[in-house]
Amino acid sequence: MSKLSEPLRVKGYTLRNRIVFPPMQSGRADFDGSVTSRLVNFYVRRSTHIGLPIVEHAYIDLLGKIGPKQLGIYDDILISGYEKLADALHNVGVPAIVQISHAGGVANKKVIHNQPAGPSSAGKIRMLEICELNDITEQFAVAAERAIKAGFDGVELHGAHGYLLNQFFSPLLNKRDDEYGGSLENRMRFPLSVTESVRSRIGSNKLLLYRLGSDDLAPHGTHIEDAIVFAQKLVVAGVDILDVSGGMCGSNPKQFKQVKGYFIPQAVAIKQKVDVPVVGVGGITEPKFANQLVSEGKVDLVAVGRALWRDAQWAQKALTSLE
Repeated sequence: MSKLSEPLRVKGYTLRNRIVFPPMQSGRADFDGSVTSRLVNFYVRRSTHIGLPIVEHAYIDLLGKIGPKQLGIYDDILISGYEKLADALHNVGVPAIVQISHAGGVANKKVIHNQPAGPSSAGKIRMLEICELNDITEQFAVAAERAIKAGFDGVELHGAHGYLLNQFFSPLLNKRDDEYGGSLENRMRFPLSVTESVRSRIGSNKLLLYRLGSDDLAPHGTHIEDAIVFAQKLVVAGVDILDVSGGMCGSNPKQFKQVKGYFIPQAVAIKQKVDVPVVGVGGITEPKFANQLVSEGKVDLVAVGRALWRDAQWAQKALTSLE
């Protein structure tokens, strides 16, 4: 029986406990996406007593940007900032992981100065051509390579909350009639291709995480049965840790505002079918509840986002209270 306070060994890396600070856009990057001292300090303050911080989503291409002060990883000129961030995280005893993303159809037109593009045409969104999918796959791989060059220990692919990889997986937004749409096998094809490409590029000894949009919470959207199949395929493609969250419903569904651990049932279902660590998420703020999730074997790691956002010392206080 494990506890929240116990370490976890994953592919040569030791997480000193099971607390994860999940990626949450802080608005502390510069307008060109570069790392700032303010952003470094934000993560250092919250990483002194946790097991794993996952740095907020960094856009891999200018057309995949969603906000004006979003972190970017689209150009080699940004590597020096990531070097400072990686060093700072290592200095407080945690592995350095950054989430990389492409906003696809939800990219901000005013920010990208172009028409957003996604898996299918819909309103003001144009459909991505197959040649563009190949380009985006390469952009993900190169972005991941930049993180590793900067000293990061791995990356997380953002496949949840309505971002591009999630858009392809979900039947709510993927209406294509080619080999990238329709059946579950086809809807998994693009995100799996990206996963395989990134795995190949960063090498076998680095960590690869995937934030999985496991449930759209909609009648005709993605359901857990599809997510289990996808999760198993992701592990085969080289994913080391599955970070199980929501899909098109986002990270904080309004109907679950008073529910703690609202995506834990999906994480439990997936954990039963894969042999890699699983992160549970969803409105988790109480140390005893977080510890219970680990001790009962429901999940291997617990993501605490908003509580750590509000109180940088949450983890230290939580671990003390559990002793």
